[in-house]
Amino acid sequence: MSPERLNKHLRKTLSRGRVAETRPAGCPEISLYLFDPAVLEGPLSHDEAQAVVAKPAYWSFCWASGQVLAQWILEHPDVVRGKVVLDFGTGSGVVAVAAALAGAARVIACDLDPASLDAAVVNAALNGVMLEFCDDWNRRPEGIDLVTAADVLYDPENRPLLEVFLAAAPEVLLADSRVSDLGNDCYEKQAVIEARTWPDLNEFEEFNRVRIYRAKAGG
Repeated sequence: MSPERLNKHLRKTLSRGRVAETRPAGCPEISLYLFDPAVLEGPLSHDEAQAVVAKPAYWSFCWASGQVLAQWILEHPDVVRGKVVLDFGTGSGVVAVAAALAGAARVIACDLDPASLDAAVVNAALNGVMLEFCDDWNRRPEGIDLVTAADVLYDPENRPLLEVFLAAAPEVLLADSRVSDLGNDCYEKQAVIEARTWPDLNEFEEFNRVRIYRAKAGG
């Protein structure tokens, strides 16, 4: 699959949309095809702006939490080495790619968005790793050792995922910049690291402070 497939996804909402190969500042060892901000040199039309807001291509940005979790995994490969890892809400696939690079036995990139899975396919190939793919959490493979997830708590209705993950696997690695208190004692804070979405969306500074949590079932 070529990056042009990703361009076609982007152009469903932004006629000038395209991806470009880049290395996010927060995890520079990983290359990704992400939204090319050079296409926005001119103003968006009203229809383009409405389309982008209505159906944003989340997968075409590498969010702060994804960068931080990916880099943390690369720096702590023992947490994934030899394990079966499922990356929930994989987006660009950055965390899944990091887990594969760090020596996971299998990595499943899971996302409901077909465009996201296409991005993960292309970005895995770009980094020379193999991933498996799942388009429905409820149809995930059995035998998951570790669930990874970055920036999935942006909606308060997603908070029950904390318990869902621990029911599905013995261990969870979570990165989040939106919720300062998870309200779940099973999740132990490992680090707080600054990063910015790539390409930069000029988000509020508070959303650039990423907290990494690790939880173990029964812990």
